Amino acid sequence: MKNNSTIIHVILALAVIGLYVLYFTGNKKGQSNQTVTEAQDENAPVKVAFVKLDSVLVNYDLAKELNDNFKSKQDAYTNEYGQKRINFEKQANAFQEKLKRGGFLTQERAMQERNRLIGMQQEIQKLDNDLSSKLQSMQQEINQQVIDSISNYVKIYNADKKYDLIFSNANLLEGSDQHNITREVITALNKRYHSSKK
Repeated sequence: MKNNSTIIHVILALAVIGLYVLYFTGNKKGQSNQTVTEAQDENAPVKVAFVKLDSVLVNYDLAKELNDNFKSKQDAYTNEYGQKRINFEKQANAFQEKLKRGGFLTQERAMQERNRLIGMQQEIQKLDNDLSSKLQSMQQEINQQVIDSISNYVKIYNADKKYDLIFSNANLLEGSDQHNITREVITALNKRYHSSKK
């Protein structure tokens, strides 16, 4: 009985050892296949393209329209500021002339006019700062809207084309024209933009 027990233990030990050997050698084959696949992926050519972003910004109709609207508002703000500045300068010159001629009846009246002009100058400076801030904010919103539109389209475009990398020319020193997808992107962006306006 003791011999049978020993034989069974030896057989079980050999079976366990056999399972360990099979497990670890089988796993290495899986790792080996995975390594071969990774090596093949590393040797595969990387599919790249680039977009000349400056060309897109110049030729993309959404960007043109937004920039035209911005330019109109910028001109309106510049005119508003310019008119107030000219009006202030006229009043300041008139004050100087009146002061030189002794046109104020009292020193107190001259001080009141001077203080009024200082307040007016401060309002004009505040207007200039406010308008500059508004314009800067508008420009940032426009830029973000255009960049978002381009980025969203490039993601859709790449879902079909399967590029590994798409660069903008801002990050590119040199590139072959065969990798330049700028025209395709501009054409598709304009087509998408005009169809969304209908």
